[in-house]
Amino acid sequence: MVLSKVDLHLHTTCSDGNLSPLDLIDKAVSVGLNVISITDHDSTEALDEAILASSKFSSLSIIPGIELSTDIPENEVHMLGYFIDYQDENFQVVLSEFREGRVGRAKEMVDKLGELGLPLDWERVLELAEGAVGRPHIAQAMVEKGYITYPQEAFNKYIGRNGLAYAERVKLTPEEAVELITGVGGLPVLAHPHVIDGVEKLLPNLAKAGLVGMEVHYGEYSRSEVAEFESMAGRYGLIPCGGSDYHAFGTPGEVQPGTVGPSIEIAKKLYELSGREFSLSC
Repeated sequence: MVLSKVDLHLHTTCSDGNLSPLDLIDKAVSVGLNVISITDHDSTEALDEAILASSKFSSLSIIPGIELSTDIPENEVHMLGYFIDYQDENFQVVLSEFREGRVGRAKEMVDKLGELGLPLDWERVLELAEGAVGRPHIAQAMVEKGYITYPQEAFNKYIGRNGLAYAERVKLTPEEAVELITGVGGLPVLAHPHVIDGVEKLLPNLAKAGLVGMEVHYGEYSRSEVAEFESMAGRYGLIPCGGSDYHAFGTPGEVQPGTVGPSIEIAKKLYELSGREFSLSC
């Protein structure tokens, strides 16, 4: 059952998802989505292929997106960017530097896992990545080796922020991510605020820096959580966005595209704010 026609948080094999751009488009169409955003980590490699594929479907519109990881003391903050000019050369140079940093960080974590008695083949991790390498590819390699049953277990014990094999990466502040996104004409939106301790303390400065929205609809939020974050977004004039954060991991209970997300009216508001025309044959 499709509960939302809009999903603004989706991943492909160009970062840490398990569906190719073409397969993700087919998935979106099959579940009846009308507006999606592909928001791979530090990568826009999926966008040209996905946009071309989507042109065959008059009922589907794609918002070019990105997801950037940033740091605050004792926590990570992820920032989504919508309607980015992803062909901007300087922007691509920055993303390339971020991806290179991910490779070094991933190698360090693989080395730490080896020291813990959980050796992984580094070449296999790179094969699993296909695009921008990240922690989910390490988790997948651990599943293949039989160290864990599901990828989330790797984050819980080994490669999450307080995990035994965790390694830091190149630092970027949330404000710097907002600036990077707005610098290429994008709309910055705060991702999954429920994982950020004291998230409301961040919002005044982020809104001042140019944040336009936050994920109010996400994953398995209860109605009370949706109401809480919707109220919070309203206090700072932020657009209530959201999506499934779908990776096609196959984990039991994984939230599927089309089951959570904002309304078409919110999508129209984002289009209006970006200066793009909203045209869709739904």
